[in-house]
Amino acid sequence: MKKNVFIVILAMSTFCFSNVMAKDGKPDIKKILDSVDRLYRSDRSFGTIEMRIETPEWKRTLEINMWASGLEKTFIRILSPQKDKGVATLRIQNDMWNFFPKIDKTMKVPPSMMMGSWMGSDFTNDDLVKESTLLNDYDSKLVDAAAKAADGDCYYIELKPKAKTATVWGKIIVVIKKDNSQPVRQEYYDDNGVKLREIVFKDIKTFGNKTIPAIMELTPFNKPGHKTIIEYKKLEFEHVDESIFSQMNLQKRI
Repeated sequence: MKKNVFIVILAMSTFCFSNVMAKDGKPDIKKILDSVDRLYRSDRSFGTIEMRIETPEWKRTLEINMWASGLEKTFIRILSPQKDKGVATLRIQNDMWNFFPKIDKTMKVPPSMMMGSWMGSDFTNDDLVKESTLLNDYDSKLVDAAAKAADGDCYYIELKPKAKTATVWGKIIVVIKKDNSQPVRQEYYDDNGVKLREIVFKDIKTFGNKTIPAIMELTPFNKPGHKTIIEYKKLEFEHVDESIFSQMNLQKRI
């Protein structure tokens, strides 16, 4: 596994879909997409997650601690398994660095790696780092949901990348429940309209005063038997010391 794919910044946030209706009674797409982008982010937050990677040949589980300061700063450190313990990532706006304690080296993450797999999982680096956003990097519109009755009463938002957006996706469909504004899933298609993968949101829980899906389950349809599940075990919205987001902390050994 290439060392430069050890990129992860799990977006931690408030899931706040309050007031997503425009004055004309129609859904405010911009507010909905902004809330999706901030799904697991907050002005200040700390969390612990478990990532379970499943393939036909092997399974592995990662335990990770994360800190976030708004949309601009994120710090993450891997707690287990032992062979990855201490690997850390720092993101400040568009700059990212990874620290590898076994070789005592810090590496800056190149933009060309954003759509690559992270740690052998089915999530891309951009999924976790969130360098691009649904609101700012995609053109959006509501689409007819008549054929999607199995989901219940949902909004379906189609996203197509803007000319400046670096992505492998031809379009993304975001599905949001109308009654409680919780996300149901995100569907990812190539330029030919073939669905390549799907992220399903499950297990709605309350962390503090925030209600969010505690589980994100990603299934790639071009890789039979593969699946990656992210589960939030702990999520707190509190003061985070700004010194966490520093090169000194990045290189700290645990």
